[in-house]
Amino acid sequence: MQTNKVILPMKTIGIIGGGQLGRMMAIAAKYMGYKVAVLDPTPNCPTAQVSDQQITAAYDDMDGIRKLTDISDVVTYEFENVDLEAAAFIERTGKLPQGAYALEITQSREKEKSIMGDAELPVPANKIVRNGHMCRHVLENFPLPAVIKTVSGGYDGKGQLKINANDDIDAACEFADRNDECIVEQWVPFDKEISVVFTRGQAGEIAFFPISENEHKDHILYKTKAPASISAAVQQKALDAAGILAEKMNITGTFAIEMFVKGDDIYLNEMAPRPHNSGHYTIEACTISQFEQHIRAICGLPLLPIELLRPAVMVNILGDDVETALTILPEMQHGFLHLYGKEAIKPKRKMGHITFVADTLEEAKKQLAVLEEAE
Repeated sequence: MQTNKVILPMKTIGIIGGGQLGRMMAIAAKYMGYKVAVLDPTPNCPTAQVSDQQITAAYDDMDGIRKLTDISDVVTYEFENVDLEAAAFIERTGKLPQGAYALEITQSREKEKSIMGDAELPVPANKIVRNGHMCRHVLENFPLPAVIKTVSGGYDGKGQLKINANDDIDAACEFADRNDECIVEQWVPFDKEISVVFTRGQAGEIAFFPISENEHKDHILYKTKAPASISAAVQQKALDAAGILAEKMNITGTFAIEMFVKGDDIYLNEMAPRPHNSGHYTIEACTISQFEQHIRAICGLPLLPIELLRPAVMVNILGDDVETALTILPEMQHGFLHLYGKEAIKPKRKMGHITFVADTLEEAKKQLAVLEEAE
């Protein structure tokens, strides 16, 4: 029943999820003149702080979902673990342009790898295991090192375990028994990780943001630089692969795909059916941000051309970093600070980010060095 109707400013956009991505969606929407309603179980969550109203309810609370749908002209989400029954309900009302299918796929690493394989896109070798016995059998003939991950629910390094050698197999089997359904993947000794972030409109047009390059610490995204230092061949392969998946999954809105680069080869890793941490640099460094482009897409407006205005480096501020960032802020002459309004400061929790933009990537890195040296 999904319709491609145009939702004009002053109408209401409903957002499922009240974290930082929802907050930045809401800010973009408010700049354009939309009203915003958010559903989240935490009162005064980051998104609610910049929205017109909040429905305080669990993500699978159907009464809350119905209320959000009733008061909204269009609905979106800020994370992929949206209840599928709720998503299907909203889709039937014609108010979920993104649909439920992209959620279904990205909630499952098994389905992600399956659709990538069906599209003949390069992915690391993988096998599904449902218990420790299956895991041991698979690992008897599986090249090591490898990694075992939960099929659903993992993020920022949670829900996975690296298998370096035969001595790690017992731990991997115990992991499989604890987590029911898992995927064993070949470990790719990649040169770098990149993100392809794009927005697809309801008519099928695609606008790609400059490909970014990611650096992790403790499995959490630490730093993203744009543009990525990749060859023209890698860039074309990455864009082609993203375009194929966008069409195959009939994506609407902003979408992200993480890929490994090894030489001139790429391997697709994971997908996110919404704006992505590695796309935050677009707020200051591009002619339009991933968030505003997302709002335009779900509201049926034309996508705007994307240009990188200046190279950028974005660094996440975790709970451990908040005090340092605030302490040196009065002395910092560069950098755009975003704090997300989260009340509880926890060591590995994403509390904000800073984006440095300059005429060259080297200059942006020098700006960032002031923050890094203070840590």
